[in-house]
Amino acid sequence: MRLVGLTGSIGSGKSTVAQRLRELGVLVLDADEYAREGAAVLKAEICRAFPEACRGDELDRAALARRVFNDPEARKQLEALLHPYVRRRMHEETEKAKAKGHQLVVHDIPLLFETGREGDFAGVLVVAAPNELRMARVMARSGLSKDEFTARDQSQMPQEEKVRRATWVIWNDADLQALRARVDAWYREVVK
Repeated sequence: MRLVGLTGSIGSGKSTVAQRLRELGVLVLDADEYAREGAAVLKAEICRAFPEACRGDELDRAALARRVFNDPEARKQLEALLHPYVRRRMHEETEKAKAKGHQLVVHDIPLLFETGREGDFAGVLVVAAPNELRMARVMARSGLSKDEFTARDQSQMPQEEKVRRATWVIWNDADLQALRARVDAWYREVVK
């Protein structure tokens, strides 16, 4: 089984690439999905650490995001709670995939390089796009302000560094059809 890491800066189109890989039959494990699962499981610990992010029995994800994307120490504290859970769940699902005979498994991890995970994979695929295009996509998709986009973008490794460290890079600087064609070409190269 070949294990590949997938990452990219906010607004790069990483989720679109992951979706296309799923359409091609690739098992894609999404770290954000396991982080949401972990936040539910670890809600009591998160509420103790970030009481302003809890409203009764509910975790206020927007309040938590505001706190951690504007406070590097708070972000590290949240990551220390969630990352072990996410790694364990992804490992469990990878072992299941191996037992089922999957040829290729992709781990979709936004903070792949930041968490030192690149050594876990046969290679790392980075999805990249021009900064202005990334910002426009995020602002249109989620309603974030320019300052909120910048805070989130700056909380991650610069895109240029991710590209430099990548095994493969898919540039998402055109339309959806072009992106799909680039993903398909990468897939053919990797599975041959």
